[in-house]
Amino acid sequence: MERNLTTGSVFKNILYFSLPYLLSYFLQTLYGMADLFIIGQFGSVADITSVSVGSQIMHMLTVMIVGLSMGSTVTIGRSIGAGNRGEASKTVGNTVTLFMIVSLAATAVLLVSVNPIVSIMSTPEEAFSGTAAYLTICFMGIPFITAYNIISSIFRGMGDSKSPMYFIAVACAANIGLDYLFIGGLGLGPAGAALGTTLSQTISVVIALIVILKRDMGIHPVKTDFKPERKCMSQILRIGIPVALQDGFIQIAFIVITVIANQRGLNDAAAVGIVEKVIGIFFLVPSSMLSSVSALAAQNIGADKPERAKLTLKYAIYISVGFGTVIAVITQIFSEQIVGIFGDDARVILLGGEYLRSYVWDCIFAGVHFCFSGYFCAMGRSEISFLHNILSIVIVRIPFAYIASEMFSDTLYPMGAAAPLGSVLSVIICVVAYILIYKKKSAAE
Repeated sequence: MERNLTTGSVFKNILYFSLPYLLSYFLQTLYGMADLFIIGQFGSVADITSVSVGSQIMHMLTVMIVGLSMGSTVTIGRSIGAGNRGEASKTVGNTVTLFMIVSLAATAVLLVSVNPIVSIMSTPEEAFSGTAAYLTICFMGIPFITAYNIISSIFRGMGDSKSPMYFIAVACAANIGLDYLFIGGLGLGPAGAALGTTLSQTISVVIALIVILKRDMGIHPVKTDFKPERKCMSQILRIGIPVALQDGFIQIAFIVITVIANQRGLNDAAAVGIVEKVIGIFFLVPSSMLSSVSALAAQNIGADKPERAKLTLKYAIYISVGFGTVIAVITQIFSEQIVGIFGDDARVILLGGEYLRSYVWDCIFAGVHFCFSGYFCAMGRSEISFLHNILSIVIVRIPFAYIASEMFSDTLYPMGAAAPLGSVLSVIICVVAYILIYKKKSAAE
């Protein structure tokens, strides 16, 4: 259902839009964590490592799809804000065509690259076959992962963040049930985790399509809207590609750090894999703020209300910093207990607790640059987000993680600090870019 986000209280609009988004992210994270939690109850450390390594690859692919779909969310949002439903319909049609082609091509390429990918990850020998089995099955489900995310991007561009929440809730419930069946009941290990993930995503897409067919969404794409149009696709890609690349490079940075951890041994690999899942939960609020700012600011910019867009950014930063500070302080006390939820190996818990205690400070700084990234996307300046993330990765995250790993072989605490230090650089770049953009606008006026 279309919702106008260009009137009323800006703060209330953020809450109205972001809370369903937050719940969607929570359910999606729970969806991914279910695999790791359930495999930890029935499998070995090698099985945990297989799922953590494999799910990290899948997470990278998923966030790149989400990033690319941001181009659709922003373009649709601007059209809705400007009252141009014909243009919105065309964007919906071109989005479906574009992503169908991308998903099929990606599936074919990835299926023939499973073993090289597992090797590049420096996956411990004990976990190699399990990781390969997990990825093979998940790669087959990429068309359904893509379908869910483009459907969600369309709804969110129209101001509806509730429907995607319902779709992912169905997938989450199905995934947990199927994981217990395939992993606990049938003993399929990592392959069972992947099978549960793929089938549950398929169920979610089917339900989403049924809803679309039965609901009046306010826009009505016709056959000609699905015909590729250069201008429309260029607009989607111009915004989406930098976001997809930045998200991809961020995940590559995490993967490089995982490779570094994998080379330290099975316990370190399992600890890092668990913490990445925990951080995924903590990043729910910053991530929901990024997506909310991009959608709300896009509609307001389309409606020629730039001050409301700026106010959206301001409130989102306040929310992100407040949440990140509370989480970081609490985690200093309970880090080992949090890691212990996913397994009972004492060494893994100790290493994971160290890594989490330093890593968690990133919730504060990443929250700030996430909000700026959403705002820059809404302005059509997603290349700024790409730039600050790349510089952060190349200058800080990867070099610092490597040096810390070499210098401190018996602890993961220094490695965990690489993420917040990288985000500090991103925040500095975002603030400078924001100031320069508005100085240039003021001079032009």
